[in-house]
Amino acid sequence: MRVLIVSDTHGRHQNLDRALEAAGPIDLFVHLGDVEGGEYYINAVVPCEKHIVRGNNDFFSDLPREEEFYIGEKKVFITHGNNYYVSLDPEQIREEGVARGADIVMYGHTHRPYLDQQTDITVLNPGSLSYPRQEGRKGSYMIMELSEGGRPRFRTYYLD
Repeated sequence: MRVLIVSDTHGRHQNLDRALEAAGPIDLFVHLGDVEGGEYYINAVVPCEKHIVRGNNDFFSDLPREEEFYIGEKKVFITHGNNYYVSLDPEQIREEGVARGADIVMYGHTHRPYLDQQTDITVLNPGSLSYPRQEGRKGSYMIMELSEGGRPRFRTYYLD
């Protein structure tokens, strides 16, 4: 299974289109918030199952603030992250993931890629496609690959 994980597109679709094209065939799409109305565009252009949560800039959105679901046998917890103070430290969101029995926690908000893969839990942030804040300032996204019964593999990609 291939999962495209993005965040913080802020209604700008050009880099999302580039990431979709570069990713190739995907089985699942995850957006971690701050779509700013882009959920309608995403629903039109992404042909597979989608999970999209509301970010702190998604005013008046009907999107859920958080979601839990399974990818294969892995329990996933997704949220934008601002309610867990991820700009300061990912520890609180990690603890929330552990409390929920999650195997994988995905969040956005910081506009910086992050991946911490431990034995009991993986915590990740794909960064921002539209307004990156890490060194080099290139839009970023992640792809998760999971074979049946295997350990998930994550890779961060940067747009040129």
